[in-house]
Amino acid sequence: MSMTDLLSAEDIKKALGAFAAAESFDHRKFFQMVGLKKKSADDVKKVFEILDKDKSGFIEEEELGAILKGFSADARDLSATETKTLLAAGDKDGDGKIGVDGLDQSPLPSEGSAAFTRVTREGP
Repeated sequence: MSMTDLLSAEDIKKALGAFAAAESFDHRKFFQMVGLKKKSADDVKKVFEILDKDKSGFIEEEELGAILKGFSADARDLSATETKTLLAAGDKDGDGKIGVDGLDQSPLPSEGSAAFTRVTREGP
């Protein structure tokens, strides 16, 4: 499954363009722009699984640095500062990674969203 099976290619392109400049990435705005906030808990989980490149059940710092490439192969890498900001937003237990079972604490797409609440109540 590819990201464009879940999200609009046009929305992805617009969002990547909006954050093409280094140090411009805002995870909340980006995930809103690609349409992730409107997706079901199941679709959000599928997006998470696509971004979890090593299939560990976690998105680690290295994967976060390349998160935009999960939306388009030709996208830029996040800077170290952007990566650390994104990790801090989603890693509430301080273990250096974002787990699929902690989606309600993840920055995908926003803390407290209905999609994340459903995933955590229903389980992974």
